Amino acid sequence: MNRRNFLKNSLMTIGTITTFAGLMIKPKRLYAAWPKASFDITGLSDSINSVYGHNNLNESSEVMLKAPDIAENGAIVPLNVKTKLKNVESIMIFVENNPQPLSSGYNLSSKSVPIVGTRIKMGNTSKVIAAVKSNGKIYTASKEVKVTIGGCGG
Repeated sequence: MNRRNFLKNSLMTIGTITTFAGLMIKPKRLYAAWPKASFDITGLSDSINSVYGHNNLNESSEVMLKAPDIAENGAIVPLNVKTKLKNVESIMIFVENNPQPLSSGYNLSSKSVPIVGTRIKMGNTSKVIAAVKSNGKIYTASKEVKVTIGGCGG
């Protein structure tokens, strides 16, 4: 056996072992409890209750919701939510008059900066509510957004 064949066979063996070892290792996946059923609920108070277990929302100046006064197209309404509260666990966005009021939700880790920027769909003019869960309490900010062209099937 010459040196070239030895190196070729050795590299192929190492490559095969590495490939199989990589396939055998499975990363540990962590999934947070996600309120999938809450996205299908059609009433605002029922939707809030399904996410938090109660409807005790506290309007707070600590939560800042930036949304347009008038959305020209309800299919893409830009929103920004931020807060200076500590230990933020989640940020949820509700749209009062949408067919499913829970528009989007974000679970945050303790090392996350509590700022969310997104685009949502709105069927018609409605109040948008940003709910921030921090230290077991729910703090909210809301704003009325007027929609000129519907985005949720209208």
